[in-house]
Amino acid sequence: MKIDSPLFDSIRVKPDHDRRRHTGGPACEWPKCKSAATHKAPKGRGEGATYWRFCLDHVREYNASYNFFAGMSDSDIASYQKDAMIGHRPTWKMGMNGGKPSARSHSARFQPDLGGADDPLGLFRHFGARAAGAKARPEEARVVHNAERKALDVLGLESDTTISEIKVRFKALVKRHHPDVNGGDRSTEDRLREIIQAYKYLKTVRLR
Repeated sequence: MKIDSPLFDSIRVKPDHDRRRHTGGPACEWPKCKSAATHKAPKGRGEGATYWRFCLDHVREYNASYNFFAGMSDSDIASYQKDAMIGHRPTWKMGMNGGKPSARSHSARFQPDLGGADDPLGLFRHFGARAAGAKARPEEARVVHNAERKALDVLGLESDTTISEIKVRFKALVKRHHPDVNGGDRSTEDRLREIIQAYKYLKTVRLR
């Protein structure tokens, strides 16, 4: 069939739906309004996907006074707006794989086995692996700051003392200087206060 054939003028394609505007439908839900409900408006927070059906004039009036955060405190509003930035979805820190906060991702735990490879330029060290014949580096000594060293001196301990030894030493000093053990004598109360403060500080530092 040619494009300029007169048969084209008689061909009619049925549309996939009726495009004619219908006058029927639900009425506006605004009190005493009988106009057609042509627009939807949300009923409010916590109402789910439910809507009011209003005419154009009343949906404009409703939207002008609508407040999604009505009844919420300032802190709740700030928290909601912060969560809205990520679509109210849970998030984790970089290197985490969801679930327990202490569980590191597979990529963070994985150490490539390159021990049998020849690495004359030392490129594999970038990935945390050792080349063939290379010796393991000794663990670096833990840095002890002045405040931690002072707290250890209060308990009479050295810098390489473990947290278990610190707990044992703390219990022994408390029993020695507590007024209840010394017949109510409060002369060592200041000393006991220093011991408790030093132990609390060491516990927060060593258990981080």
